[in-house]
Amino acid sequence: MSTEKPQWLQQMGAILETLNDGVVIADDSNQVLFANAVFEEMTGIPRSEIIGTDARQLYDRAEEFALAQAFHQRALEVGRSREEFFLPTKGGGRLPVVVSVRAMRRPEGGRCAIVTLTDISEQKRTEEKLRAANARLEEQQREIEQDLVLAARVQQSLAPKPIFWGSMRVDTFFQPAHTIGGDFGLVTPLGEEHLNLLVGDVSGHGVSSALVANRVYSETITQLGNRAPLADMLRRLNSLVIQNIAAQGFFFTLAAARIDRTGRTMEYAGAGHPPAMIVQPGGDPRLLPSRSTILGTLPDAVDADAALNIEMEPGDRVVLYTDGLTDVFDSHGEMLEVEGVQNIVRETSLLPFSEMKHGILNRVTDWRDGPSVDDVTLVLVEVR
Repeated sequence: MSTEKPQWLQQMGAILETLNDGVVIADDSNQVLFANAVFEEMTGIPRSEIIGTDARQLYDRAEEFALAQAFHQRALEVGRSREEFFLPTKGGGRLPVVVSVRAMRRPEGGRCAIVTLTDISEQKRTEEKLRAANARLEEQQREIEQDLVLAARVQQSLAPKPIFWGSMRVDTFFQPAHTIGGDFGLVTPLGEEHLNLLVGDVSGHGVSSALVANRVYSETITQLGNRAPLADMLRRLNSLVIQNIAAQGFFFTLAAARIDRTGRTMEYAGAGHPPAMIVQPGGDPRLLPSRSTILGTLPDAVDADAALNIEMEPGDRVVLYTDGLTDVFDSHGEMLEVEGVQNIVRETSLLPFSEMKHGILNRVTDWRDGPSVDDVTLVLVEVR
């Protein structure tokens, strides 16, 4: 058999030698007619051992040759094919490549296949690194989600709980806008003397707000257990946060009430918080304003006369809430505000006490355009 290359192959080979990809040309009997220098480098096999041999000799695994034959056959049928493949190399290695096969007719008759092989080992290494990085991220995400589930359980412990105590009934609602948030509240008796009520709102949302809320809640429990006057409790909480947690733009608000067991007197203190309300069924709700400003920013935030002392009557209902009720907007962009909540409290005060909470929440939902975007806490008290 003549080993002289046909003119067309000589001309084409000169061009193919300039390519950065490996190129092999084989006839329809699988005899290798040409291999460029890049293919030689890719496989580590000298071209003298490749050209003129049966292409199947490049494969030490039958299934790999069968796959290469399938590429070849597809090219013969449709004119071309393109697939990813592992090219056998000297010493038993495997090089990841993209194989492009194009069938053409030879001038002297018969057909041949021009096989172009692009080394994608760097791409594969990058993909493997990305897979490993994604696996680490997924594991970290699972850990974060597990932590958030636990954090949500912890925050639920900060939610105010319903209670029957003395001449009073207390109903509550607590719902973070996200998994965790910055609202907190409590309903807790102080021995047989008083019932303490509190709702608080830490600025922001998410983990940081929840952590601060937990710290403030714990200190609040301590202060109430020490029977501290409400004004002193506000000063202590303000000082605690400024000294230990203060950050630019961070603050929190509180509304606290202490009702004696007879239900006839109430001490109230608010700091930067929406006003509490006292309402008789069907009457106009009386607003109890915050005399102090927001806490956690200014050392003198708590007013010298921070607490109110209120005389209570049978049938009075006390409403404490966070701004998740007031700072909601309708479809026209109008905010409900305190006045809107005051109107809702007036309407729902005519309902049985057991239905008042749902009446308030349903009316706020009807007003609001879209889902809630802020934490919501609500505490209702009925004095009998």
